[in-house]
Amino acid sequence: MTDQLSGRASTEPPVSPTAVGFTAFAAVVMIMTGAFQAFQGLVALLNDDFYVVGEKWTFSFDLTSWGWVHLIVGVLVAVAGVFVLRGAVWARTVGVAVAAVSALLNFMWLPYYPVWGMVIIALDVLVIWALIAHGRDIAR
Repeated sequence: MTDQLSGRASTEPPVSPTAVGFTAFAAVVMIMTGAFQAFQGLVALLNDDFYVVGEKWTFSFDLTSWGWVHLIVGVLVAVAGVFVLRGAVWARTVGVAVAAVSALLNFMWLPYYPVWGMVIIALDVLVIWALIAHGRDIAR
């Protein structure tokens, strides 16, 4: 493929609009799920009676601890999503890492809010796939 301005051959493959769309979608999902997790953490911090614990699982922690964990991870996921949307290369790596941590934490959160935990895990897996498979194109 030749560059239209200089007439020289370009060594980079063309940017795929679909790949850019998947990466932008992943960034927006990261911002939204991060905000939702932060609000979920605030609810756990401000009102211990809101979440009802069903069966006792191995990962049973105090709701105040869960509130802080969800608040911190939610803010990290949202900030990484903002930087992925801006095209920062380092943000893709951080985005994959915090999405993996978010999925793991939401797995441990299943006794408290099972449907929501499974939805966030599914979205985190989608974000990880989009950032790994199509993340390079948004930076160009």
